[in-house]
Amino acid sequence: MILNINATGIDLTDAIRQTVEEKFYGLEKYFDNIVQIDADVGKKTGNHHRKGDIYYAEVTIHVPGETLFVEKSEDDLYKAINKVKDHCKYVLDDYKEKMRQVDRKHIRSVKAYTIEKPDED
Repeated sequence: MILNINATGIDLTDAIRQTVEEKFYGLEKYFDNIVQIDADVGKKTGNHHRKGDIYYAEVTIHVPGETLFVEKSEDDLYKAINKVKDHCKYVLDDYKEKMRQVDRKHIRSVKAYTIEKPDED
C-alpha cells in the first residue's frame, strides 16, 4: 500500500506524519486490498461560521475498481485525523459488503452442473 501525505496551510511535522501513518496504515486490518491512500491534512482558510482555526483531514482511498473519499473537520487536527480514520472503517466495511453481495449474486446465477464419468467396461 502506498501512503501519500500532504499538508495544506500547516507545516508537516514529524508528529503529524507519524500520527497519519499510524492511523492509515492500520486500515489494512479492515480491508487488505488497498492500493493507495492520499491523505491531506491542514487548516481551512477563509471565512467560516465557526470561530477560531478549523482543521481538516481528508482521505482518498484507492481500491480495485473504486475510489472512496472521506473528509472531516474539527477544531483540533488530531481529532480530525481520528474522525476520518473511524469513518474510513465504516466506508471500507460498506464497500466490502457490496463486494460480497455482488459475489453472492454471481454464485446464485451460476448453475451447478454434474458431469458423470462414463463407465469403463
